[in-house]
Amino acid sequence: MVLRGLSYEACLVYLDDIIIIGRAFEDHLRNFQRLLEKLKMVNLKLNPSKCNLFRREVGYLGHIISAESVRIYPENISAIKDWSCPEDVHQLRSFLGLCTYYRKFVKGFSSISRLLHKLTEAKQKLFWTDECEEAFRQLKEALTFSPVLAYPQPDKLFILDTDASNESVGVVLSQEIDDGEYIIAYWSKCL
Repeated sequence: MVLRGLSYEACLVYLDDIIIIGRAFEDHLRNFQRLLEKLKMVNLKLNPSKCNLFRREVGYLGHIISAESVRIYPENISAIKDWSCPEDVHQLRSFLGLCTYYRKFVKGFSSISRLLHKLTEAKQKLFWTDECEEAFRQLKEALTFSPVLAYPQPDKLFILDTDASNESVGVVLSQEIDDGEYIIAYWSKCL
């Protein structure tokens, strides 16, 4: 409520994490000034040790955000890569929770993770098969080598590639920008 009136083009807020946005340095400064004014109106202060000012890229909510792209936080990629085979449903849910947070980075995420998600529905002991192991390995690999996502550019043509089968649907949103096609996001859903 405190930051009402600041649009998503000025800043993004999640609980007490705020990231200021600006296409140009002057926009960034103007948006930062607007944020400070809003905080001052309700007597809120920023902790200087928690502020990262004038950075080319910052970590925010598990992502590395720069002017050009968004990518997964390297520590989270390492955690996924080093995750050992789950021994129970609770461990599998934890793994899938982290992976699902980054689903927009993985083409066909729903199809890859389908079998693993089905295992979490059961109220019984985890029954791990070779197929489960392969899905686990594929998901880890897909997130370890995930692409860097580009920001949409409103003045460029969008490309929407779709795919469907009896089991799932998938979409790739991309744009042709300067020297090539850049992925903005993946989306998929099991049917």
